[in-house]
Amino acid sequence: MKPRIKTAGKGGSARQKQTETREHEASTGLRRGVAVDLLIERLDDEGIGIAHSQGRQILVAGALPQDRCLARISHIGKTVVFADLVKLIDPSPLRLQRCPCSDAALCLGCPLIAMRYGEQLRWKQELVQAAFNQYPSLKHIVVPRLLTPERRLQYRTTAKLAVAGTHADPYIGIYRRASHDVVDLEDCPLHHPMINTVIKVVREGISKLKVPVYQEKNKSGILRYLVVRVSESSNEVMVTFVAVRRAFNEIHHLARFLQEKVPQVAVVCQNVNSSEGNVIFGAHDHFLSKQQTIQERIGQVELLVSPRSFLQAQNDGARLLYETARDWAGLDGSQQVLDLYCGIGGIALTLAPVARQVLGVELNKDAVADAKRNARLNNAKNCRFEAGDVLELLDDLLEDELRFNCIVLNPPRKGCDREVLDKVAEFAPERIIYVSCSPQTLARDLDLLATKGFYCEKVQPVEMFPQTPHVENVALLVRKELKIA
Repeated sequence: MKPRIKTAGKGGSARQKQTETREHEASTGLRRGVAVDLLIERLDDEGIGIAHSQGRQILVAGALPQDRCLARISHIGKTVVFADLVKLIDPSPLRLQRCPCSDAALCLGCPLIAMRYGEQLRWKQELVQAAFNQYPSLKHIVVPRLLTPERRLQYRTTAKLAVAGTHADPYIGIYRRASHDVVDLEDCPLHHPMINTVIKVVREGISKLKVPVYQEKNKSGILRYLVVRVSESSNEVMVTFVAVRRAFNEIHHLARFLQEKVPQVAVVCQNVNSSEGNVIFGAHDHFLSKQQTIQERIGQVELLVSPRSFLQAQNDGARLLYETARDWAGLDGSQQVLDLYCGIGGIALTLAPVARQVLGVELNKDAVADAKRNARLNNAKNCRFEAGDVLELLDDLLEDELRFNCIVLNPPRKGCDREVLDKVAEFAPERIIYVSCSPQTLARDLDLLATKGFYCEKVQPVEMFPQTPHVENVALLVRKELKIA
């Protein structure tokens, strides 16, 4: 089937945009809509091909280093030019002979999927090394090869998908790069097969039951997003329909239709999000099933997962991440551990069997409620969790003169605020385990911790998302007077 894209309505002043485009064309010698012959030199940090023409850097999504290609200019900005890959004139030797996804050039969600897997791993390793090499305090680090999961395809157990089009012709997929155009996903090779099954059935249900699809342009319709989570250990599926209002009848009938067609769907939730913008979840959940969680197993830890729980979308990669953190924490049952940004408790509960006490801290109250349930599920009586602002709780812990042998940091992509790192250093732990999804912010924060007396002994990149530019890392820091010679 030919891949489909539902284009979004264009906002802003068309005349102003045309004027800006003409000005940029005049300044660059390039013109929108014109195809140019390019040689791709390298990839940027997001896996997008970089070439040069007319003295300007041109970004070509889907292109690989050493590709000679024909690319059509799609956007000319003040600082960057974008182009769409039209034709490979001389394919790169880094390319697979046959790409596992026929829609890769259109979707652009997995920009490395056409690259040989060994080359993907080498590129990610070099990406992390380059981030560390920017800081003199980290130049002693030699980044090893990535820890890799067994599966390179069909590994994603979570999908957050946009719904577009109309009930007569619904699109369910992801936003195309730098746009609100929705790429309709028929059979994504990265998704767990059950996710693809749910997408097909929901698409069928929307049409059959005439469920109104939300229209961003005029703010009409109901259904905005579809979120699917699969538990590989229990073979259960959790589905969340995100709608602009409660819409009990429409979503209730769609949920029933889905469960009749896919009996593995154990949890169905309607989330209400009437706000504008790109945030998927609203504040209110309404369950359409008696069961409200599914249970997943990561390594030796059992985890109850609710609709808005954060859990890595790659079970094998998550296990490698958790086990590396446990092994590097150097615990023998006598240590106090503080786990910051603990989420639903995956790392804390992995450390609990080899620690004396573990305290997890997380801003999200729903995640902390999940973590407490997970502690009971795993009989981790030495593990407790508190909800609140990380910086404020660190102040309270310092005021109470509590001390921790090991502190785990697992912040969002933006990394840790400087004030948080300052407070962490005040505890003077023997070890810090830093888990990060961004090599750039990880290196920045490790350099700052070096000024606080903590030496980075090693880092281990972990392959969490094959075929994409994303890479997770675990770093071990020790107080400088304790570092291994």
